Amino acid sequence: MKNNVVHRTDEEQETAVLVAVTSQKQNAEQTAEYLAELAFLASTSGVVTLHSFTQNLAKPDNKTYVGKGKFEDIMAYVIEKDVDMLIFDDDLSPSQVRNIEFNIQEYGKEVKVLDRSLLILNIFALRAQTVQARTQVELAQYQYMLPRLTRMWSHLSKQRGGVGMRGPGEKELETDRRIANDRIAFLKDKLEAIDKQSYTQRKNRDRMVRVSLVGYTNVGKSTLMQKLAKTDVFAENKLFATVDSTVRKVVWEGIPFLLTDTVGFIRKLPTLLIESFKSTLDEVREADVLLHVVDISHPNFEEQIEVVQGILNEMGVGDKPTILVFNKIDLFPVEDIFFEGSEVGIDGEVELSKMDRVTAFLKRTHWQTNTPKTVFISAEQRSNLAELRETIMGQLKDKHMQIFPNWLEGNHLMGHSDGYMPEGE
Repeated sequence: MKNNVVHRTDEEQETAVLVAVTSQKQNAEQTAEYLAELAFLASTSGVVTLHSFTQNLAKPDNKTYVGKGKFEDIMAYVIEKDVDMLIFDDDLSPSQVRNIEFNIQEYGKEVKVLDRSLLILNIFALRAQTVQARTQVELAQYQYMLPRLTRMWSHLSKQRGGVGMRGPGEKELETDRRIANDRIAFLKDKLEAIDKQSYTQRKNRDRMVRVSLVGYTNVGKSTLMQKLAKTDVFAENKLFATVDSTVRKVVWEGIPFLLTDTVGFIRKLPTLLIESFKSTLDEVREADVLLHVVDISHPNFEEQIEVVQGILNEMGVGDKPTILVFNKIDLFPVEDIFFEGSEVGIDGEVELSKMDRVTAFLKRTHWQTNTPKTVFISAEQRSNLAELRETIMGQLKDKHMQIFPNWLEGNHLMGHSDGYMPEGE
């Protein structure tokens, strides 16, 4: 089993077939959505998806994930199209990996086998920039591979990519396990030292209010960070564009605070990554206010909210003061707002702009009427940022007054500070 996913030229891009199971826990509609996301993950890794296979089973097959007949269909397509890899939407057990690779060998073709967790690990390896993030990813990779050493560890000497995964190369299983365990121990010690340094840095910020951006991956957190902090933060229309936490100091109306952009969440996020990225996620744990950013243009944004909230609950921060920020209202489908053939807005005010009518419509929905502190914006178009800023300021002032009870009496700074001014409002 090989786990490298590398960028090639357009002519040499690796190709993949996606495999998923529709089961009692996952209906056909959910399966289609998960496969679309899996294809996006593959694209983020530089891999072209050629086809998707699904099978209806009560649960994934214990031996090869799919049934024998479906596996034969998959391999027929793989051979015909000369596909480079199979990507499975769920995590594969070590025995499933071995069985799948053994069956592939019978067809006389070399095909890489990846599951969702391994694909996500590869993306993190490609995206990690800091020493801390690279160490976290490498630790998660070794922990993932340790129970899967049989038949796969010797492949590592041939790998062309992947953080910290170049050239172990020994074929003796026990030797491999010793090397892996030694490396895991070393990486844990290294992370512990980095975590202590990060903790000291965070502790030095205790006198400042901290606001963290959280949300599903690719919902626009980094773009919003750019607009709110007026700073250059990498933003791209790919999953996990941000792996490293980014912290910026911002001053509004005389109140300094720290704004943090964190790694995006995703359904079926590998537990190993959550454990390895503990220190990075501590920025969320220690935040005073969370900005939960949601892509309202996504057809399954409600499920994404539940995924993020579930992870926050697992982290023990689900009850933190939170502002629900619905982003990308400029991409919200207009047909959901107007009756067919009608050219008049919901209030009969044809002079309202599309963005204003979308906002007015959304403010009357369940999310506005039943969720406290909800704001609808377009970070890219800078729409409604003044309203978001006002909502954040309400939280900031409360938290800042708790830290500095006499701040209001001694504060003589008025208006926008640090040069912040929402544009287009």
